[in-house]
Amino acid sequence: MGSLDLAGTYRDLHAHPELSLQETRTAALAAGYLRAFGYAVTENVGGTGVVAVLRNGPGPTMLLRADMDALPVEEKTGLPYASTARATDDLGNDVPVMHACGHDVHVTCLLGAAEALAADTSTWRGTLQLVFQPAEETGDGARAMLDDGFHDRFGRPEVVLGQHVSPLPAGMIGLRAGPSFAAADSLRVVLHGRGGHGSRPEACVDPVVMAAATVLRLQTVVSREVPGGETAVLTIGALNAGTKDNVIPDDAVLLLNIRTYDDDVRAHVMGAVERIVNGEAAAAGAPRPPEIEPTLSFPMLVNDAAAVEVIGRGFTEEFGAGAVADPGPVTGSEDVGFFATAAGVPCVYWLLGGADPKAFAGATDLASAKKIALSLPSNHSPLFAPVIEPTLQVGVAALVRAARTWSARTD
Repeated sequence: MGSLDLAGTYRDLHAHPELSLQETRTAALAAGYLRAFGYAVTENVGGTGVVAVLRNGPGPTMLLRADMDALPVEEKTGLPYASTARATDDLGNDVPVMHACGHDVHVTCLLGAAEALAADTSTWRGTLQLVFQPAEETGDGARAMLDDGFHDRFGRPEVVLGQHVSPLPAGMIGLRAGPSFAAADSLRVVLHGRGGHGSRPEACVDPVVMAAATVLRLQTVVSREVPGGETAVLTIGALNAGTKDNVIPDDAVLLLNIRTYDDDVRAHVMGAVERIVNGEAAAAGAPRPPEIEPTLSFPMLVNDAAAVEVIGRGFTEEFGAGAVADPGPVTGSEDVGFFATAAGVPCVYWLLGGADPKAFAGATDLASAKKIALSLPSNHSPLFAPVIEPTLQVGVAALVRAARTWSARTD
C-alpha cells in the first residue's frame, strides 16, 4: 500500500459499512495500512478489533482509539458513494447498513494520524497504541477487547485519546472537562395480557392499552421526578404489539433508552421505570408480572480536567482559540471510557465538527451554532453525511496534535 488517500479511503469505508462485530473488511483494510506504516499489528482482538503499536523510545504510552461499526440504517443521502449494503443482524434479520454515526470518519482520521506520526518520529516520544474498536454501537466492543487481555498483551496506557464527528461546523473542536457523554441504559419491557377476539375485550386483558398507558406515564419520570437542575432523557424507541386489527394480542413489547449524567439520577429513573411498568400492569389486571430486561449499558464518559487542560492548550495552538469550545454535556454515549477506567488513567475525548461551515454563516458563537446544528441531519440519521474536507484534515491534525502534546508534557 502507498500513501493514504484520505478522501478515497473515507469514501470506500462509507460505501462498505459493516455491523457490530462484523467489521472484517474494515479491520483488514486498517491492518494493511498500519503494517505498511511500520506498526506492529495484532488482529482479531476482542473479535474484530485491531491494535497497532509503535515504539519511539522512552516516554508515555498513549492510546488513540477509533470505532469501526455501522448501523442498521438505510442511507438516503443520495451521495455517489452512498451505501447500498445489507447484512444479517444478530437476530437473523436482513437489514440495510450505513455509517450513520460517522465511524468511517474516525477510522480514516486515525489511519491518517498513524501515517503522520510514523513518518515523523522526531516530534514525539513514547509508545503509540492505536485501537480500531468493534461494536461501539452495542456497547460490547471496548469490554470485549479488554476481556481479551488488552492490557496484559499490549501494556497499560498513560492516557486515552479519541474523537467523535458531530454536526458542529467542520473545522471546530468541542472539548469539555468533566462529565461529557451520558450514561446510557436500554431496557426491553414485555407486558403480558390475555389475547382474544377484538369484539370481546371484556374477555381479554389488552396489552396494547396497557402499553399505551405505560408510555404516557413514563413521560412523567423526567418532567416530574428529576430535579430541574439535573439532566435525564427517557425515550421509548419502539412499541410492538399485535398483527391484526380484530385480534387482541397476548403481549406488547416496549424498547426504552435512558440517558443520565449522575449515578443517583440514574438509579432513580431506573427505579421509576420499574415502578411504573409494574404499576400499570397491576392496574390493568395483567395475568402475570411484566418482564424488564436490560439490553445495553454504557457508562458515563468523564473527561479528566487536568488532561483536558493539557490537550486543550495544544488544540488552541494548532487551530486557534476560536476553533476550540466547550460544547456542553452530550446526551449521546460512548464506551471508549472503559479503556481509561480499566487502566485507571485519564481520558480526553472531543467532538470533531463535520457539518458544512456554510450552514453556519449566521452563527456568532457556539450557542448560535448549536441552534443551527439542530436543523441539520445528525448522527444516526439516514441523511447524516459529514463534509469530507476540512473534516478529515482537522480530524487527523487533532489526533496528531493530541499525541504530540501529551508526549511533550513535563509535569
